[in-house]
Amino acid sequence: MKKHPELLIPASSLEVLKTAVVFGADAVYIGGEAFGLRAKAKNFSLEEMAEGIRFAHARGVKVYVTANILAHNQDLEEAGAYFEELKEIRPDALIISDPGMFLTAKEVCPEIEIHISTQANNVNYRTFQFWKEQGASRVVTGRELSLEEIRQIRKRIPEDLEIETFVHGAMCISYSGRCLLSNYFTGRDANRGACTHPCRWKYAVVEETRPGEYMPVYENERGTYLFNSKDLCMIGHLPDLIEAGIDSLKVEGRMKTALYVATVARTYRRALDDYVQEPKRYKDHMPWYLEQISNCTYRQFTTGFFYGRPDEHAQIYDNNTYIKEYTYLGIVQKVDGQGRCLVEQRNKFSVGETIEIMKPDGRDVPVLVEAIQDAQSGTSQISAPHARQLLLVTLSEAPDAMDLLRREDKPVQAVL
Repeated sequence: MKKHPELLIPASSLEVLKTAVVFGADAVYIGGEAFGLRAKAKNFSLEEMAEGIRFAHARGVKVYVTANILAHNQDLEEAGAYFEELKEIRPDALIISDPGMFLTAKEVCPEIEIHISTQANNVNYRTFQFWKEQGASRVVTGRELSLEEIRQIRKRIPEDLEIETFVHGAMCISYSGRCLLSNYFTGRDANRGACTHPCRWKYAVVEETRPGEYMPVYENERGTYLFNSKDLCMIGHLPDLIEAGIDSLKVEGRMKTALYVATVARTYRRALDDYVQEPKRYKDHMPWYLEQISNCTYRQFTTGFFYGRPDEHAQIYDNNTYIKEYTYLGIVQKVDGQGRCLVEQRNKFSVGETIEIMKPDGRDVPVLVEAIQDAQSGTSQISAPHARQLLLVTLSEAPDAMDLLRREDKPVQAVL
């Protein structure tokens, strides 16, 4: 049987963590309320983090906690106290990029493994060897590496040093994500978790002596495309990733919804299992994988730098308008004896609508919404217009706990 790499899925909240676990993750990475690079994500309180770790560990899934800011002096004392708290709830690893944060973690909680973030610009085998000597157990590759470069790194580092690589999601496209644009334009530091994503804005270059002449921004030979990147997607290239010796396949998206996480986790889980069990099955099911992935994202896809440096057509496109095909309605928390499911509503739906039950095993079951009741008062409702309202919903077919409810929308063509 072929080697089975870890499937590593992001989670922005406790609900999304549980979704990732149920829908196929081998490991989940999360951020606390400080020291991660997604300050605008919901993130986890210490209590939520502890509950999430218990939930995941009970199902054989690991949890990694990000602490990958580039720390300033004032951050380090607080980081030590934070690591003391994490020591008590025992995540499986910390994800760190800054050497000062690394030393602090080693001093405070040496029993917790450390993974070196892509923010540390890990693009050569000597860097991997260095971090191994410092005590790291895993290094995340820089996004600029090709598969051939990763193969060469794998050959030159110890077998027990793991390689983790981003294989799906949005690409930070300054050098390994160390971007200064957000800080410069808005005063929000991307390297301390407050990125405003100015790489997604539209730009033109104007030379001072030629006002009104707008020139497109192109890449130089180093291959870092500054503006408006496509999403990375390697679902069709899993054999190459496995052959290169990658130990963990990482999905980007710690600010994504449960619907996105469920779709990506379920699709990559099935694709990995299919390939490891029977490569022909993986090839035969490729149309299903691609259809599923296209339903949960709104941007065009690229293979990034895996097959060499992309040109401006492979990495940049002119329009970043989203095309939405499904609306996330909620997660089934439990099902009572009458077959009613308890749901915390996320978007409006109504009695008489046909929606879908999205199941971890790959099935999508169309069902009719037969009745909606307020979970506290028992009052019947025609629709569910209030976000986060707890509802008892009767469907034409009863779901299972942790199934996801969604509604298929009419395709919308983006305006170019």
